[in-house]
Amino acid sequence: MAINQLTVFVENKQGALVQITEALANANVDMRALSIADTQEFGILRLIVNNNEAATKALTDLGYIIKNIDVVGVKIGDAPGKLSKALDVLDKADINMEYLYAFLTRTEKHAYVVIRVADNAAAEKALTDSGFHIITDADIAKL
Repeated sequence: MAINQLTVFVENKQGALVQITEALANANVDMRALSIADTQEFGILRLIVNNNEAATKALTDLGYIIKNIDVVGVKIGDAPGKLSKALDVLDKADINMEYLYAFLTRTEKHAYVVIRVADNAAAEKALTDSGFHIITDADIAKL
Protein backbone atom coordinates (compact mmCIF):
# COMPACT_ATOMS: atom_id res chain seq x y z
CA MET A 1 0.00 0.00 0.00
CA ALA A 2 2.98 2.35 -0.11
CA ILE A 3 2.58 5.62 -1.97
CA ASN A 4 4.99 6.73 -4.65
CA GLN A 5 7.26 9.69 -4.08
CA LEU A 6 9.23 11.45 -6.79
CA THR A 7 12.71 12.51 -5.76
CA VAL A 8 14.15 15.21 -8.00
CA PHE A 9 17.77 16.31 -7.94
CA VAL A 10 17.79 20.08 -8.43
CA GLU A 11 20.68 22.45 -8.99
CA ASN A 12 20.74 25.03 -6.20
CA LYS A 13 20.25 28.14 -8.32
CA GLN A 14 17.70 30.89 -8.69
CA GLY A 15 14.71 29.90 -10.79
CA ALA A 16 15.15 26.14 -10.54
CA LEU A 17 11.96 25.59 -8.54
CA VAL A 18 10.05 27.92 -10.83
CA GLN A 19 11.06 25.79 -13.82
CA ILE A 20 9.94 22.62 -12.04
CA THR A 21 6.61 23.97 -10.81
CA GLU A 22 5.84 25.49 -14.23
CA ALA A 23 6.61 22.19 -15.96
CA LEU A 24 4.32 20.33 -13.56
CA ALA A 25 1.55 22.90 -14.02
CA ASN A 26 1.88 22.69 -17.80
CA ALA A 27 1.57 18.90 -17.55
CA ASN A 28 -1.57 19.34 -15.41
CA VAL A 29 0.13 17.73 -12.42
CA ASP A 30 -1.15 18.63 -8.97
CA MET A 31 1.39 18.62 -6.14
CA ARG A 32 -0.03 17.13 -2.96
CA ALA A 33 3.09 17.37 -0.81
CA LEU A 34 6.65 18.54 -1.15
CA SER A 35 9.82 18.78 0.81
CA ILE A 36 13.17 20.21 -0.21
CA ALA A 37 16.55 19.81 1.43
CA ASP A 38 19.48 21.72 0.07
CA THR A 39 23.22 21.81 0.10
CA GLN A 40 25.52 24.43 -1.34
CA GLU A 41 25.32 22.99 -4.88
CA PHE A 42 22.10 21.00 -5.19
CA GLY A 43 18.79 20.24 -3.57
CA ILE A 44 16.68 17.15 -3.18
CA LEU A 45 13.03 17.84 -3.92
CA ARG A 46 10.59 15.20 -2.73
CA LEU A 47 7.11 15.28 -4.24
CA ILE A 48 3.82 13.47 -3.87
CA VAL A 49 1.73 14.24 -6.95
CA ASN A 50 -1.55 13.17 -8.48
CA ASN A 51 0.06 11.80 -11.66
CA ASN A 52 3.55 10.30 -11.29
CA GLU A 53 3.85 9.37 -14.97
CA ALA A 54 3.09 12.87 -16.27
CA ALA A 55 5.33 14.47 -13.65
CA THR A 56 8.23 12.15 -14.41
CA LYS A 57 7.94 12.78 -18.15
CA ALA A 58 7.66 16.56 -17.76
CA LEU A 59 10.74 16.75 -15.56
CA THR A 60 12.91 14.22 -17.39
CA ASP A 61 12.14 16.10 -20.62
CA LEU A 62 13.80 19.09 -18.95
CA GLY A 63 16.83 16.98 -18.03
CA TYR A 64 16.09 16.41 -14.35
CA ILE A 65 17.10 13.15 -12.73
CA ILE A 66 14.05 11.56 -11.12
CA LYS A 67 13.94 8.66 -8.71
CA ASN A 68 10.66 6.96 -7.80
CA ILE A 69 10.61 5.79 -4.20
CA ASP A 70 7.87 4.05 -2.28
CA VAL A 71 7.13 5.67 1.07
CA VAL A 72 4.58 5.12 3.80
CA GLY A 73 1.79 7.64 4.21
CA VAL A 74 -0.04 7.72 7.51
CA LYS A 75 -3.05 9.71 8.62
CA ILE A 76 -2.74 11.02 12.16
CA GLY A 77 -5.00 13.10 14.35
CA ASP A 78 -4.28 16.81 14.36
CA ALA A 79 -3.60 17.17 18.06
CA PRO A 80 -0.53 17.42 20.29
CA GLY A 81 1.25 14.09 20.74
CA LYS A 82 -0.34 12.22 17.81
CA LEU A 83 2.81 12.25 15.68
CA SER A 84 4.85 11.11 18.65
CA LYS A 85 2.53 8.12 19.11
CA ALA A 86 2.97 7.08 15.45
CA LEU A 87 6.74 7.41 15.70
CA ASP A 88 6.74 5.45 18.95
CA VAL A 89 4.95 2.59 17.16
CA LEU A 90 7.75 2.43 14.58
CA ASP A 91 10.43 2.68 17.27
CA LYS A 92 8.92 -0.18 19.28
CA ALA A 93 8.70 -2.26 16.09
CA ASP A 94 12.45 -1.60 15.59
CA ILE A 95 11.82 0.31 12.35
CA ASN A 96 14.29 3.08 11.59
CA MET A 97 12.91 6.21 9.97
CA GLU A 98 15.13 7.89 7.38
CA TYR A 99 13.06 11.08 7.06
CA LEU A 100 9.52 12.38 7.25
CA TYR A 101 7.48 15.36 6.19
CA ALA A 102 3.85 16.33 6.60
CA PHE A 103 1.36 17.87 4.25
CA LEU A 104 -1.96 19.63 4.50
CA THR A 105 -5.22 18.01 3.59
CA ARG A 106 -8.69 19.34 3.06
CA THR A 107 -9.79 18.15 6.47
CA GLU A 108 -9.22 20.04 9.67
CA LYS A 109 -9.06 16.99 11.91
CA HIS A 110 -6.13 15.10 10.41
CA ALA A 111 -2.64 15.56 9.06
CA TYR A 112 -0.95 13.29 6.55
CA VAL A 113 2.66 12.33 7.16
CA VAL A 114 5.06 10.76 4.67
CA ILE A 115 7.65 8.47 6.25
CA ARG A 116 10.65 6.88 4.55
CA VAL A 117 11.74 3.58 6.09
CA ALA A 118 13.68 0.58 4.82
CA ASP A 119 10.75 -1.83 5.14
CA ASN A 120 7.43 -0.26 4.11
CA ALA A 121 5.40 -3.42 4.73
CA ALA A 122 6.66 -3.76 8.31
CA ALA A 123 5.99 -0.08 9.02
CA GLU A 124 2.50 -0.25 7.53
CA LYS A 125 1.68 -3.38 9.55
CA ALA A 126 2.96 -1.87 12.79
CA LEU A 127 1.03 1.35 12.25
CA THR A 128 -2.17 -0.40 11.11
CA ASP A 129 -2.01 -2.81 14.04
CA SER A 130 -1.82 0.24 16.31
CA GLY A 131 -4.94 1.81 14.77
CA PHE A 132 -3.40 4.23 12.29
CA HIS A 133 -4.83 4.61 8.78
CA ILE A 134 -2.30 4.06 5.99
CA ILE A 135 -2.66 6.43 3.04
CA THR A 136 -2.84 4.93 -0.44
CA ASP A 137 -2.40 6.40 -3.90
CA ALA A 138 -6.22 6.34 -4.12
CA ASP A 139 -6.39 8.56 -1.00
CA ILE A 140 -3.90 10.97 -2.60
CA ALA A 141 -6.02 11.16 -5.75
CA LYS A 142 -9.02 12.27 -3.67
CA LEU A 143 -7.21 15.25 -2.13
